[in-house]
Amino acid sequence: MSRSSFLFTSESVSEGHPDKVADRISDTVVDLFLSKDPYARVACETLTTTNLVVLAGEIRGNGIMDTAGEWAPGVQDEIEAAVRAAVRDIGYEQTGFHWEKFEFINRLHGQSADIAVGVDAAGNKDEGAGDQGIMFGYASNETPELMPATLQYSHNILKRLAEVRHAGDKRLEPDAKSQVTIQYEDGKPVRATSIVLSTQHAPGLSSADVAAIVKPHILDVLPAGFTDENTVWHINPTGIFEIGGPDGDAGVTGRKIIVDTYGGASPHGGGAFSGKDPTKVDRSAAYACRYLAKNVVAAGLADRCTIQISYAIGVAKPQSIHVDLHGTGKGSVTEAVLEENILGLIGGATPRAIREHLGLNKPIYARTSAYGHFGRTPDADGGFSWEKTDLVDRLKALA
Repeated sequence: MSRSSFLFTSESVSEGHPDKVADRISDTVVDLFLSKDPYARVACETLTTTNLVVLAGEIRGNGIMDTAGEWAPGVQDEIEAAVRAAVRDIGYEQTGFHWEKFEFINRLHGQSADIAVGVDAAGNKDEGAGDQGIMFGYASNETPELMPATLQYSHNILKRLAEVRHAGDKRLEPDAKSQVTIQYEDGKPVRATSIVLSTQHAPGLSSADVAAIVKPHILDVLPAGFTDENTVWHINPTGIFEIGGPDGDAGVTGRKIIVDTYGGASPHGGGAFSGKDPTKVDRSAAYACRYLAKNVVAAGLADRCTIQISYAIGVAKPQSIHVDLHGTGKGSVTEAVLEENILGLIGGATPRAIREHLGLNKPIYARTSAYGHFGRTPDADGGFSWEKTDLVDRLKALA
């Protein structure tokens, strides 16, 4: 039996964190290529460091690169322009990392023919999974977003500070990290026991100065009464944070997979999302698992739900489905009933069915690269489609 009273902690990092800069660049490349060819194959990794951005990975697509590995005219210039625009949007105009001045190296190349044969549809063979692996989805009714409170509040803090910075507060700079520890009673979040916030700032500010700037914004995004006189605050505990972003620490795509998902409240299959087109089940199947788990909780079938799906490279049909309601299931719809029926709600959860059901072959990914891929509001253009709760009635009908 799981414990009902405990402390739990999650962290988030801002759009200006070096790893998130790398994620944003990689997903910007995905969006650029999908805007040219909705069925482009993209696996883009990014390295960022002091005034340097390096791209590496494998690609394929009409109007992008031909089967001989030759770039279409002008595409390399478009890539560089899109990457620089992404860094400018984040806000980096610093001596050690400036959107207009960093050295740019593009080492993207053609996708392996061996992978292409396994993944592509041909004859009677459906499109196969882009790799083997296990993917998880999770939902909990402890926040309106059906996300773990520790992670949702950590994200909310940094999103608010980014909004303040983009609105013109030059005292705050792009790199930041947050961490929230919450006391749970009877399985429900009741209060924050500690809050940690480290943010890059303009020269000359003390930790006390930074605290005076950020604390009102932090309190504004937390539930009323969630902090009290016993809450421990650590704001810029190192005392100074003027050198940040890729100039302060190298960044690499895919290193913040727990921040991207459930803050440690759920298992993780190990695969990153950013830089990958939707044929890669690391991304698309993880989105499908979240979609299904969220709909289970939204339907009132459980307070918490974890779903695991597994795949074999080149094989369309999932190898397994596992549903865990963590002892919170309600009514007659059991885990076994869900395991038997839930994949049928999304066409069997083949890679093609997931892409088509969720509309994933669109340039909708750069927006996912910071503040979590989950717990977001679905966009009119199809972004965050996996956050919809349009399966609720069909799930209730399983009773």
